[in-house]
Amino acid sequence: MGVEYLDSHFVLFLVGFIMTRVNKKMKNRCMIAIAILLVLGFGVDILRLAYFQVFNADEYRVLAESGQLSDTEIPADRGVIYDSNMEVLAESASAWLVYVNPSKIKDKEQRILISKGLAKILDDEDLKWKDIYNKIGNKDYGYVKIKGKIEYEPKTKIQEFINENDLYAIVCIDPDTKRYYPYGNFASTVIGMTNVDSDGRVGIELKYNDVLTGVPGRIITARDGHSDLMSTNYETKFDAEQGTSLVLSLDKTIQHYLEKGLSQAVKDNDATSAYGIVMDVNTGAILAMATMPDYDLNNPSVITDKAVLKKLKKIKDEEEYAQAYNEQVYMMWRNKVVSDTYEPGSVFKIFTAAAGLEEGVVDINSTHNCVGAIQVADNRIHCHKREGHGVQTLTEGLVNSCNPFFITIGQKLGTEKFYKYFEAFGFTDTTKVDLPAEANPVGGVTYHKKEDMGISQLSSSAFGQTFQVSAIQMITAVSAIANGGKLMEPYVVAKQIDQEGNTVYEKTPTVKRQVVSESTANTVLQMMEQVVDGGTGRNAYIPGYRVAGKTGTSEKLTVDGEYIASFVGCAPADDPQIAVLIIIDEPQVANHGGGAIAAPVAGVVIEQTLKYMNVEPVYSDEELAKLNATAPDVNGMSVAAAKDTLSKHNFNARVVGNGDKVISQYPSKDQNIPLDGVVILYTETGNVSTTSTVPDLTGLSISEANKRAVNSGYNIKVSGASLGSEVVSYRQSVEKGTKAELGSTITVYFKTTSGVQDD
Repeated sequence: MGVEYLDSHFVLFLVGFIMTRVNKKMKNRCMIAIAILLVLGFGVDILRLAYFQVFNADEYRVLAESGQLSDTEIPADRGVIYDSNMEVLAESASAWLVYVNPSKIKDKEQRILISKGLAKILDDEDLKWKDIYNKIGNKDYGYVKIKGKIEYEPKTKIQEFINENDLYAIVCIDPDTKRYYPYGNFASTVIGMTNVDSDGRVGIELKYNDVLTGVPGRIITARDGHSDLMSTNYETKFDAEQGTSLVLSLDKTIQHYLEKGLSQAVKDNDATSAYGIVMDVNTGAILAMATMPDYDLNNPSVITDKAVLKKLKKIKDEEEYAQAYNEQVYMMWRNKVVSDTYEPGSVFKIFTAAAGLEEGVVDINSTHNCVGAIQVADNRIHCHKREGHGVQTLTEGLVNSCNPFFITIGQKLGTEKFYKYFEAFGFTDTTKVDLPAEANPVGGVTYHKKEDMGISQLSSSAFGQTFQVSAIQMITAVSAIANGGKLMEPYVVAKQIDQEGNTVYEKTPTVKRQVVSESTANTVLQMMEQVVDGGTGRNAYIPGYRVAGKTGTSEKLTVDGEYIASFVGCAPADDPQIAVLIIIDEPQVANHGGGAIAAPVAGVVIEQTLKYMNVEPVYSDEELAKLNATAPDVNGMSVAAAKDTLSKHNFNARVVGNGDKVISQYPSKDQNIPLDGVVILYTETGNVSTTSTVPDLTGLSISEANKRAVNSGYNIKVSGASLGSEVVSYRQSVEKGTKAELGSTITVYFKTTSGVQDD
């Protein structure tokens, strides 16, 4: 019986009692008093009703509904992330969340049963049964999350556990989603990943988090008087809406070429890291972007870099180790292409040349007599060739990467004009690329302010020293040289699409400004082509493709004795489609220059990319003479006749078997094999070995490598630098000591260390 009910009945009883014991006058007074008491008594009831049903109606309605209704959120799938060919790079899939209702747990034994059962099924090192036991110890709670993102198999086992132990409404499973990355490490520093709450943490996932995030759904179900869920007849469901999907400009195949090249560069040069970009010079679209070493997006906190793990292993203090490990994880997630800056070195001479030509302080016929050094204020700045280059034209100065020549161009420009182009090429501002954490240039910190640029700062800047840029700034600026002088805004997301595949947004290529004239840009591009044909960039030479490029080597400002080697190239030089930038950080090899170690990587990536893009090679007569030829048909011939036929076509022969007649050959007729290559002649069937051991084909000239391969029964394909007599093989596509089919072709990579120094 409520308090309000007692109050009103007590008043009525009091009235009757008084009325039987007072006179008329007293009765009137009593009537007045009683009336006042009645008004006050019922007034309290009315005020209380008003308090509950009018003034605080919303609050008490929510409390009532919370006891009568179960409101479960259905997580929304994030939008899918595709590459440019609609290959899935990131997607959400169904998962489940397990939680416990402690208020329903009967006793300590059931609490232990639940804790041990869930811990065993979930099998998570960070979730022991005692952790679960402590979590579900408060009987006042109706919901305690145990773990989300559970996959189908453990979800099924948990459901069986619930059924077997009659744990309905105590242990519960709700729908959830989990982010999957089908290719693991692929483009990891670009794509990024999500946290446990499915929010973007780094990369594209972070930058486009609001776009990718969908709208959660809900399941609203009635509860009975015991707070248990009622049948689905009392259920209302609102479906979740998937987030908007993204189509990137990245091409999975080109990305693979870049990642493979960078990974090999780290290994070959014992480098701390390597990073690079492939860009469409005409649109600013980023076709590939990578940092090596990378990480697995599905296990983003696991460090796999052996060098880093070796350093961490030396830390014995647990707290210090945990802190160092976390720092390394964050470094591993870092997209160095966008977030790091470096001293560009001789690559910057491209822009000094462009500024000088545009302003008319030099022309293509201008010359400079390099004596090996130049005096600037109190400093004597040397050329990398201490004895000097002698008299050179502007093109020869770029081909030889002559420091004094470009110092004089900078001085002729003067601070005002030099800074004008430094700014116009985008080195004083971010590129506005649609990726998070882009390095922000700061005057007086990463570059010299105009008002602080004296003769020393101007001179050093003119050949790429004493300031820093980011890789994304550099390739964007070089693309302006390749596309006729237009500075483009780089981008990674090409368009956004809804669940039905309809385009809701599409990126339009943005021209930020015309930096130099088309004629100036084309002149510099022609000079850069000469750098690759016969200068410091010759290791990026590709038969059949005209490549324009520039090498760079700089000593790190932050670490004494360590270097950064780089190469940037555009191709085809007569109609540029792509620009490629390769940067190798802290190489631990003797020849650590950009021409020696970065240019070969760029050459391979450029060649693979152009072939993939169906850009037809155009060979010179010299190149044609070195090309492959087709194998003649010698099947059915005698061994002697077959050898004679092959010799006339400049091929070698290797006979397998003791017969006197050729019954099969490898490579077969009309297949391409290198000139001076080998054709395997089989003269027997049955138990005849068709494989052999691959020899070591590194450290050799082209002719030596071909001879060794032929003697072992293999053909070679020459990749990389092939001009001149000083090229040496440094890698092969099939490792030495492995077994391979006789007559098969092994790609052998060549480079030179002669004439490629630029630091």
